Amino acid sequence: MTSPYDIDEIFPDGSVRLPRRQSGNSPQGLAVTLMADYTLRTREWLPTAAIVALLTESGVSPAGARTAISRLARRGVIEGRRRGRRSSYRLTAAAATFLAIGGSAIVGAAGGPTWDGQWTLIAFSLPQEEAGLRRGLRDQLRWMGYAPLYDGLWISPHDLSEKTRARLAELTLGTLTVFRARHVELDAAIRRNPLDAWDTVLITGRYESFIRRWRPALPWTLTGAEAVRARTEVMDTYRRLPILDPHLPIELLPRGWLREPARELFTSVYDGLADVAEEHVRTVASRHTDGRVDGIRAHTVADLAAGLGR
Repeated sequence: MTSPYDIDEIFPDGSVRLPRRQSGNSPQGLAVTLMADYTLRTREWLPTAAIVALLTESGVSPAGARTAISRLARRGVIEGRRRGRRSSYRLTAAAATFLAIGGSAIVGAAGGPTWDGQWTLIAFSLPQEEAGLRRGLRDQLRWMGYAPLYDGLWISPHDLSEKTRARLAELTLGTLTVFRARHVELDAAIRRNPLDAWDTVLITGRYESFIRRWRPALPWTLTGAEAVRARTEVMDTYRRLPILDPHLPIELLPRGWLREPARELFTSVYDGLADVAEEHVRTVASRHTDGRVDGIRAHTVADLAAGLGR
């Protein structure tokens, strides 16, 4: 599934390119999470040496940290400045806006209107030689919450929103048709249920893994670097779950779906460590500048859900 950090398809003009998700927590992904967690509201400048130090505390080598910073600058995620012998970086305006929108979507409540039993179907046809356009359209559809029931037929249980309608109208990549319809059950051995478009077993496994990792010992006793590292890790891991989860109506999901337990656990860890982690980031930043860095502010899950920075 596409992550909100896979945004080449969201910003096709290349104005800002956040790092693609890798196995584990990549140095670039950690750097983005770290800067967003403590400077998204203010776009505060952080000394390069402070960013390197904080990433090193999270297990990234100094060379790997500097490489990550350089690559993020080339991607347009962060911008730099130099004053004397000291250099600093901050999130670009475009990246901060995107991260605020993505953060709101990631932590937003999972509720919604009662399902009316209808599916939105998008059928499309593209020439075989247009592999790049086909891949781009699929990326767009995944971002909008659709999944492939068949190669050229993508579905969602949600009605066509105005935002989705407008985005689809902008796509001139081939033939595309949109339907709203109900599923008809057939008494046949060979059939495919609409729910089969999503791998609910895989998603359940990811939720279970997250809960096993963080439930045994909520890290209230962590201090300093440990608190920052844990808070960065829990965000960098959790942010993938709501994107993997298609937010299907509850009546379509297996019993005991773990979306809300995982969200509650994430909130407890992320918010519970906010004050301690913020103070440590401010302390590290202050070591590499002439005075206290006042623009470092940890936000909560509620802040993100409310649309932080917009």
